[in-house]
Amino acid sequence: MTAAKTPTLDVFRVAPDINVEIARWLSHLGAERRMSAKTLDAYRRDVSQFLGFLTDHLGSAPTLKQLAKLTPADIRAFMAARRNEGAGNRSLMRTLAGCRSFARFLERNGKGKVAALAAVRTPKLPRTLPKPLAISAARKIADTDLREGEEREPWIIARDAAVLALLYGCGLRISEALGLKHKDFTGKSDSLIVTGKGNKTRMVPVLPQVTKAIADYVALCPHENPPNGPLFVGARGKPLSPRIVQLTMARLRGALGLADTATPHALRHSFATHLLTRGGDLRSIQELLGHASLSTTQIYTGVDAERLLEVYNNAHPRA
Repeated sequence: MTAAKTPTLDVFRVAPDINVEIARWLSHLGAERRMSAKTLDAYRRDVSQFLGFLTDHLGSAPTLKQLAKLTPADIRAFMAARRNEGAGNRSLMRTLAGCRSFARFLERNGKGKVAALAAVRTPKLPRTLPKPLAISAARKIADTDLREGEEREPWIIARDAAVLALLYGCGLRISEALGLKHKDFTGKSDSLIVTGKGNKTRMVPVLPQVTKAIADYVALCPHENPPNGPLFVGARGKPLSPRIVQLTMARLRGALGLADTATPHALRHSFATHLLTRGGDLRSIQELLGHASLSTTQIYTGVDAERLLEVYNNAHPRA
């Protein structure tokens, strides 16, 4: 059978028995695995693409019994069809991950085993290391003196400094920093409770310099928000947009002469890399970053080793 173009969500029908299982699977991911709505949408879309392909590939909407009879050749045909549509390795990896998650759910619930999905090798991605800032540059990012002369209100400059101080000082994602509520910051505690991916919470220590930056912003902010309101707000008092933080970082890149890789997320990379360089252990850094798996955190060992090699090559007399 020839590989057909993968249909979108709207143009194919799923067999009733599979439709029921998809609903149960997504409910499980949302309620028990605490996955976000965006992740659930991505998983639904990935599995729908796979089932849509199979509808054309097999000649009818696949049932649970037909899924169990799939061969590795069927899976490779699906991957070939996605590649013909322009999907790269990263997209294919994500799609296969969603399909395998659904297959594991079916197997755990006694609905059959889709062995073919496990038999096909996942596309490999070239390994790219995070690009942290130099320690000296990271320290200057939250320095309000860098923005002297800008035609912006002092409270906005203080706000931007506080957000960037959080990203580097605590290793937060932008979404985590902007997700903080007024009630989360008392100014009297040396830690914060942060809500990360999958609505998982973790406690992160807060340096006195970071606490002061946030307190300075709160004291200057002209907008009054309730305890459940956002800690960081825009010019009109609405929740601060991540785009504003990105634009602020772009201006600071110019002031400090940094590369385009110096993004807000690079401050999180810098936090982890600098901790590791100063002797921090991987398990503790994993907890601070909120990584579900230690293997995700281990990428920073590559950054540290790369920097050590660079120092060696530049400094050793025989290098």
